[in-house]
Amino acid sequence: MNYNNPFTQGKFNRGNALFPPAIQWLLLLNLGLFLLPLVLPFNPDFLNQIFGLVPAYIWTKFYLWQFVTYLFLHGGFWHILMNMFILWMFGSELERTWGSREFLRFYFITGIGAGIFNVLVAAFFQSTAFIPIIGASGAIYGILVAYAVLFPDRYVYVYFLIPVKVKYLIAFLIGLEFLATYRPTDGVAHFAHLGGALVGFLYLKIDWRWKFSKWSPTRVYQNLQDKANAKKQIEEIKIMGEVDQILDKINVVGYDNLTKREKRILEKASDSLSKHERR
Repeated sequence: MNYNNPFTQGKFNRGNALFPPAIQWLLLLNLGLFLLPLVLPFNPDFLNQIFGLVPAYIWTKFYLWQFVTYLFLHGGFWHILMNMFILWMFGSELERTWGSREFLRFYFITGIGAGIFNVLVAAFFQSTAFIPIIGASGAIYGILVAYAVLFPDRYVYVYFLIPVKVKYLIAFLIGLEFLATYRPTDGVAHFAHLGGALVGFLYLKIDWRWKFSKWSPTRVYQNLQDKANAKKQIEEIKIMGEVDQILDKINVVGYDNLTKREKRILEKASDSLSKHERR
């Protein structure tokens, strides 16, 4: 496939670099861990058992870290090449659109969600419970869905020749993954792919980002500040209303005939006005 990337025109600057920061980090980490067994005497099978996602280990040994670590292991050259190519090809523009922090949050939410989905499926199909799942494909399918939602009418050139709109291509790929679930012996974690696509779609449609930011410490503090300021303004309006009534009373009976409470209100209002003037 070839992608008609609009950022290839003109010079790249820091805001639209060919490899945005989060993409760089993910590419280097994945490639580094892929090459690690070639440099150091690590047994790939051991790594897959400990850091791949083994569904049975989740509910028997509570290897919860596997929901994250499995995303950075790959089974072969073509496996990592395709995943990293698609990550760069579609993920770069998502990162430019969202920013690095939001993109990484989406990447890990869809990747972890894909793992959880696959573990739940494995609970019903015990034959796959002890087979390690490795690869970033769950997060990759989340990225594909996000790209199709944000840029549905962009074109991808399949085999460098056939122009296809992204929304049709992604729908076709997800349809193939669904059909492939009827061939559970092909060695591919199709349910993880579908889980990543589903989580990515729900994340965008339900807009969890808004919910997270709503309950973030900064947002909560700001809401409390806004409420405190509103309450203060209401009290000031109430006091000023009483002040007007007291001033009217002074015109009739004089200051000396005010009650102690009325005099305190006037002093409080005077102090408040003095503070505002000093600001």
